[in-house]
Amino acid sequence: MVLYNITVSVDASLAKEWVDYMHKDHIPAVLDTGHFRDFKLCRVEGDEQGGLTFAVQYVAHSVEAFNKYQKECAPALQKEFIDKWGSKAAAFRTVLPIISEGKA
Repeated sequence: MVLYNITVSVDASLAKEWVDYMHKDHIPAVLDTGHFRDFKLCRVEGDEQGGLTFAVQYVAHSVEAFNKYQKECAPALQKEFIDKWGSKAAAFRTVLPIISEGKA
């Protein structure tokens, strides 16, 4: 499996609107592709420099599912995101292959 992490720095004045957009529009659109089993939306704590930072994490069903998402779905979803937010929500993406998982 693959953990797909998107770290986003959002203009502080737009943070609430951005979180609402993520919950109502973007995250459901990503999950509707069928390539991910779940998501987490996290607030990154630390020194603020004019914006708030969030991490959106999706767990893909498999490496193949993630690769298919990247090829067939990600370009349109990322374009939609950029068209809406531009430089007011700058994203940095990280792909983390999962070695093992567990629960307490």
